[in-house]
Amino acid sequence: MKKAVRHLRVHIFRGFLALIPLVLSYFVVRFLYLAVDQRVARLLERWLGFKVPGLGIVLVLVVLYLLGLVASNWAGRWVLSVVDRATTRIPLIKTVYKLGKQLAGALSLPEKQAFKRVVIVEHFRQGLWSVAFVTGEIRDRKTGGTLLKLFIPTAPNPTTGFSVMAPPEAVRDLPWTMSEAMTTILSGGIVSPEEIG
Repeated sequence: MKKAVRHLRVHIFRGFLALIPLVLSYFVVRFLYLAVDQRVARLLERWLGFKVPGLGIVLVLVVLYLLGLVASNWAGRWVLSVVDRATTRIPLIKTVYKLGKQLAGALSLPEKQAFKRVVIVEHFRQGLWSVAFVTGEIRDRKTGGTLLKLFIPTAPNPTTGFSVMAPPEAVRDLPWTMSEAMTTILSGGIVSPEEIG
């Protein structure tokens, strides 16, 4: 009986965690619909004389796409660097802009493939293992060997963590995808693959 109750409790909680991204997505879409689509639809209704539902969201996506194109070429990068330098001179905006930039950088890491593979490494003390991402390698001139550059994220905020270097033999490879590792960290280890291999 206890086993059945525990089984139910664990899977209900996992179901709740699986529902969180869906609920957040719903609220984002709802916000875009109410804040953008309806306002744009009202303006277009005045100009065109008829309503086009969903056109506001399409316009938002088009604007985001155009901004992405601008940010991808040299002129866009130059404009962004000018904005970057200007914001460092305004106290309150500097803090908000820096935080937004760090968050955007963290979210774009999978796109840049900054993380090469998922491993576990002994951390804090012997026998305690932490999930880590290999970000690259560095040569140790003193020993002539190679060290792995590791990023050990903190749960539940993977944008912060520890940057360490370790010899390759100090880590164990995990057969997890980046997505599985991130889910494990974001959920504080509650949602994770069944085995580490």
